[in-house]
Amino acid sequence: MFGPPGRAYVYLVYGMYDCLNIVTEADGEPAALLVRALEPLEGEDLMRAARLAATLAGRRVPMADRAAAEAARIARIPNHRLASGPGLAAAAFGLTRAWTGRDLCDPSSPLRLESPPPGEAEPRIRTTPRIGVDYAEPEWAGRPWRFVIAGHRSASGPASAR
Repeated sequence: MFGPPGRAYVYLVYGMYDCLNIVTEADGEPAALLVRALEPLEGEDLMRAARLAATLAGRRVPMADRAAAEAARIARIPNHRLASGPGLAAAAFGLTRAWTGRDLCDPSSPLRLESPPPGEAEPRIRTTPRIGVDYAEPEWAGRPWRFVIAGHRSASGPASAR
């Protein structure tokens, strides 16, 4: 998170989920944006396979019947919900902490930020309180530091927070 802007910072949360952040400030200034959800535009089968691999990697003893059950469960997830949470976004792309430091502005990188296509309308952004920080003081938990495309079906959290 202290690296130059535009770099990936992937960290493990709750000892279970890798989460992708994008460093946003100058080198040495700790600030990043948590990627809370992504909308799949292509490669959904690859995302399902990566989600399954991430799920099974977290199991101490992945049993064959458990793998089949997980594969069936992931197969039923609608495409727009495949990466609808911070841990799910990283899992859908097979991201681990080994991705930390990657330049997301490098056009040749397999993981990169891209500009919207020319002529695409700017999305309407809304802010909401963050999700999952009820343990924080009310002053911090209620701050509108969660940015979401208004009404987007891939956004994580309850529908009222979209």
